Amino acid sequence: MLRCIELARKGTGSVAPNPMVGAVLLYNNEIIGEGWHQRYGEAHAEVNCVSQAVQNGQTGKLQESTLYVSLEPCAHFGKTPPCSDLIIKHKIPKVVIGCRDPFKEVDGKGIEKLKAAGVEVVVDVLKEECIELNKRFFTFHQQQRPYVILKWAQTKNNIIGSNTTERLLISNEITNRLVHQWRSEEAAMLVGSKTALLDDPQLTNRYWSADKQPVRLVVDRQLQLPHSLNLFNGEATTIVLNELRQTNEGAVQYEQLSGNGSVVQQVLQALYQRKLDSVLVEGGAELLQHFINEGLWDEARIITNEALVVEAGVKAPQLRNELLTNEQQLGSDSICWYKNSTPVTHH
Repeated sequence: MLRCIELARKGTGSVAPNPMVGAVLLYNNEIIGEGWHQRYGEAHAEVNCVSQAVQNGQTGKLQESTLYVSLEPCAHFGKTPPCSDLIIKHKIPKVVIGCRDPFKEVDGKGIEKLKAAGVEVVVDVLKEECIELNKRFFTFHQQQRPYVILKWAQTKNNIIGSNTTERLLISNEITNRLVHQWRSEEAAMLVGSKTALLDDPQLTNRYWSADKQPVRLVVDRQLQLPHSLNLFNGEATTIVLNELRQTNEGAVQYEQLSGNGSVVQQVLQALYQRKLDSVLVEGGAELLQHFINEGLWDEARIITNEALVVEAGVKAPQLRNELLTNEQQLGSDSICWYKNSTPVTHH
């Protein structure tokens, strides 16, 4: 199952809003096929795994093999046929599953279908690890909102930005590359209008990969941002979350907020409607603090430049109910990963 998780991770950033899945076929303790879900809309892990075994001339062994898969095989026709049918067709006698699929079209139906066909099914092997692997997917389907990651850089004395129009550069080049890797792993990135105006960020992952750019989101309630900003350069899709209009203008799309609930709730509703299953919230301090105050965050990644102290500036946000999960030092920058110990759940 650990190998299934390892294979699944190869799909990071390429399969959303689908889950990352890995599969391994075992015959007499020997691996005869491996596969993972490589790209959204393409073949699922089980299909790639069985195909590899067949291509390697192992078809005859399938009826005496065990299939290990990190997530319950699907039972419905989506972009591809159901994987449970494939397993039954090839008469694979035993399937070991990491965890159930929370998607309402599956959610136990794949397991039921396999059992009804006489397949031996074992569930919840490394369950916690398999859920952690697809935390974005699980949050999206169980909470009806994207997985929220907060990220900011601060000085040693907890300053996040300048009080003036001068941009305050905090993190080092190595950390900046890491941030671009983080961006490549999420469906969307979000900034507030003040950050867009003062920092004029490009919000791309250009230092990491040119392959897939996440969607750029900016909250501009009264549509006051000038189109000379990098966000409007057409290099990636930009969604402007606003209160005035709903139109598409090429790479720039205007999404009118629903007016239901707080701005944070409206932003998350808009992302959910667009099937964006994760968002990296990059600032500014005010927007980040709104997410924290409402408990609508899952993870926070805070970069602190231990060598930088500034006299005055914008104070960094204050986390609540945080749980430190990881620490790393990159030159003068220390990075702390936190989890929200009590995220707000959907009712």
